[in-house]
Formats: sequence, C-alpha cells, structure tokens
Amino acid sequence: MEKLREQYQKEVVPALMKKFEYKSVMQVPKLDKIVINIGLGDLKENPKALENAIKDLTQITGQKPVITKAKKSIAAFKLREGVNIGCKVTLRRDKMYDFAYKLFNVALPRVRDFRGVSEHSFDGRGNYSMGIKEQLIFPEIEYDKVDKIRGMDIIFVTTANTDEEAKELLGLLGMPFKTKKSK
Repeated sequence: MEKLREQYQKEVVPALMKKFEYKSVMQVPKLDKIVINIGLGDLKENPKALENAIKDLTQITGQKPVITKAKKSIAAFKLREGVNIGCKVTLRRDKMYDFAYKLFNVALPRVRDFRGVSEHSFDGRGNYSMGIKEQLIFPEIEYDKVDKIRGMDIIFVTTANTDEEAKELLGLLGMPFKTKKSK
C-alpha cells in the first residue's frame, strides 16, 4: 500500500509548492504521525474491556497499543491516579500512510449517511482531530466478535504551520472534507 506515499511525492508536494510558493521542497508540510486513542469509561464495571480494546486496535492498525493511565485522581469520575483508562497507538512512516489510505478510502465511506468530515477540527497549529463512533467501519473487525461498540479519536499531526496548509495537505491526500453544499 505504498500508494498514498507515492501520491504524496508525485502529486501533493508539487501542488503545495505551487499553491503556497515554497522555495524548497523541505518547506512543504507533511504528515508526521497519526495517533489513535480509545478511552474506556466502563473499565471499572468491565475489566475485560481493555483487552478487547487492545485486540481491536491491534487488528485495525497492525501495531500493539500502549495502555494509558490516569494522570490525576478525579472523584466525580471515581478515578484514581495511575489506573488504566484506555489505550493508544502512534503510527509513523509506512504504517501511518497505510492506515490513512484505509481510513480515507475504505472505512469512512462505510459510515452510514457519510457526507464528509468537518473542516473545523484543526487546532490552529496544523493538526487535525476527528472522532469515530464505532470500530465496525474497519474491515478487519468482525461484527460477531465485538463485545461492545467503542469509539476512537484519531489525530493527524502534520508539520504544517497553519490550518490552511494542513487542510490542503490532507485534502490532497484524500481526506473527504464536507463540501459547502452538503451542510
């Protein structure tokens, strides 16, 4: 699945250099990493949820997740410092491009009534965040073996300086942003 990386080299870099008038190829923004996070609020009631979330995330990304722990205690959430609260994966290089290609071309089109992702989820520094409501949109997940539908956060970290540059980069890579007509 080197397709997205080749597309970046052959199409995206020249298009961005032309649009933003960069003097060097090194100024062109690129996708740095993709972070996928699953937070588990029901971990206290269902201790097996963490194992299942790790298994699902491993199948989706092809990489073993890291268990995330609570940084501080919050009494309202019945949460203590150091308790497991989820898992996350950081994808770089080939696995990152493979996942992005699969997300843009296979998983997102499988979402019911999908009209594109919001273009307002940039953080001001060229990074994009989105949420997915269920892991079933990925072809690796078998519907019969899912114990509970879980959502996940996906963060695209780019080297872009502005949101405009990052939006153009992700759009050229194939991110299906909402068009003005389909609001």
